Amino acid sequence: MTGTVVITGASRGIGASTARMAAAGGYDVLVNYVGNREAAKDVARQVQSFGRKALIHQADVSDEMAVIEMFDEAESELGPVTAVVNNAGVLFELGRFESFEGDRLRRVVEVNVLGAMYCAREAVRRMSKASGGPGGVLVNVSSAASYLGSANEFVDYAATKGAMDTLTIGLGRELAPDGVRVNAVRPGLIRTDIHSSSGDPERVSRLEGNVPMGRGGEADEVASVIMWLLSDAASYVTGELINVTGGR
Repeated sequence: MTGTVVITGASRGIGASTARMAAAGGYDVLVNYVGNREAAKDVARQVQSFGRKALIHQADVSDEMAVIEMFDEAESELGPVTAVVNNAGVLFELGRFESFEGDRLRRVVEVNVLGAMYCAREAVRRMSKASGGPGGVLVNVSSAASYLGSANEFVDYAATKGAMDTLTIGLGRELAPDGVRVNAVRPGLIRTDIHSSSGDPERVSRLEGNVPMGRGGEADEVASVIMWLLSDAASYVTGELINVTGGR
């Protein structure tokens, strides 16, 4: 299935890689970003280089009305939404849980949990055949942190990804009769600039010795799995959590 895909957090990392691959696979792409407009514009140009339509849209996914407006614009400018990649997320500096202030905890939950829920809800409202939609696919970008726990690093982030896993399982089962497949990828140590947000930009190099495959992963390796889940090759797969971790 192709059509229009909404990708949140698409100006960098896994989101940007997925946008490029989606365009190569025949999708028109809404490139969501929160702050770096120039990076989003660059991703949009890459999408257009494949002969596909691209729309950039600034929205903080923790803002419910902003998410609704984003999906409305995707439909009006690109056509019916048939795929959503729920990728936007925030990560803060490494530390122990007792040191995390309320503002940090609130922001992590608002973006990584509420934001994911808002986007998933709008995806369902538009794609579900029970609501008159064409059917479609939702891929949530979770994390290996959901089962590793990220002790002494970012337990708060890990907890929000655990919520995303549960959301995936529940929605996958709820929406199976309605023509919407819901799955998640759980990346491990992937070389993206999100690690700079943790205050440890060399985190992948520091920890990759713990990976059975002996190396960190690349954003394209995660995007490839997302594209498989979006494709008809995964037509009998829903409610699943797919690890992309090099065996970690």
